[in-house]
Amino acid sequence: MSGIILTGDRPTGKLHVGHFVGSLRQRVALQNSNKFDEIFIMIADAQALTDNADNPGKVRENIIEVALDYLSVGIDPSVSNIFIQSQIPQLTELTFYYMNLVTVSRLQRNPTVKAEIQMRNFETSIPVGFFTYPISQAADITAFKATAVPVGEDQEPMIEQTREIVRKFNSVYGEVLVEPEIVLPDNKACLRLPGTDGKAKMSKSLGNCIYLSDTEADVKTKVMNMFTDPDHLKVTDPGKVDGNPVFTYLDAFCKDEYFAQYCPDYACLDEMKAHYKRGGLGDVKVKKFLLAVLNEELAPIRARRAEYESRLSDVYDILKTGTAVAEKKAAETLAEVKSAMKIDYFENDVILRAYKEKNGR
Repeated sequence: MSGIILTGDRPTGKLHVGHFVGSLRQRVALQNSNKFDEIFIMIADAQALTDNADNPGKVRENIIEVALDYLSVGIDPSVSNIFIQSQIPQLTELTFYYMNLVTVSRLQRNPTVKAEIQMRNFETSIPVGFFTYPISQAADITAFKATAVPVGEDQEPMIEQTREIVRKFNSVYGEVLVEPEIVLPDNKACLRLPGTDGKAKMSKSLGNCIYLSDTEADVKTKVMNMFTDPDHLKVTDPGKVDGNPVFTYLDAFCKDEYFAQYCPDYACLDEMKAHYKRGGLGDVKVKKFLLAVLNEELAPIRARRAEYESRLSDVYDILKTGTAVAEKKAAETLAEVKSAMKIDYFENDVILRAYKEKNGR
């Protein structure tokens, strides 16, 4: 084994299938690959507070929800450390030191920050914490010396900024920090799963999500109301597959064996797509197939979630244990950082020796 993983999510609500195909499914695969020495999965509550400072209850109430989602998709707490960001004070201290290595203009050029500022209407009044969260994210990643960060493609600018901070720190203070690599989903459909309304991104705030914790009835309602090709008015009309959310979801979730079980008219998704494009295949039939596929994928997730919901004290203990492990690791890195910066003043009488050397004593 080699390498360390750091990844996580903001606890502003339950996680949805966009999270699943964009990162969660891959995290489980990486966890089970036995290729990594350590895995840290962070519930980023401090980062969530940067734009929810006036509603901390929203963040607090969703910590357990996110933990349940992690456990339900197959994150194994005996292998992966699930921890709460705000309970690791070393991350805040690292963020403070890294702030001196980044300019305001560089933060302003970060495409992810620019997009999220616009989305939240922060153009005229940006909370400082939100503006600087790429630096905080760098602290999160480097505190655990992560070599791999599994995230969606929208986070690439953030990882690049972390690399810049690592290079700057190491050039000034010595080789201490590790440059991480981004790990993207290998299925192109998983890079950005659209909302059920056809909008480019599935978002809790837009109400266009299918949640991992949704019941079969919830999923049925959402799938049957899903946006498709607006020009595909009759079954006989040729339909567009590209940009059609129903087919994008099938790209992300469908397996060939599901056709034999639920839609034996086709051997594979390519055959279904070809029929839709030439006309003669209705949206309802395709949606019913997608519904069956989603319920197949979500059934084991629902079962594991129900099991953990019946053992909430165990979930609480998992978070406490994972957080303790994470704090120990972050403390080791912080000690190395302070030593490299020569601000570990009470280690080996550093400030006393510095004074004596300066004054020839």
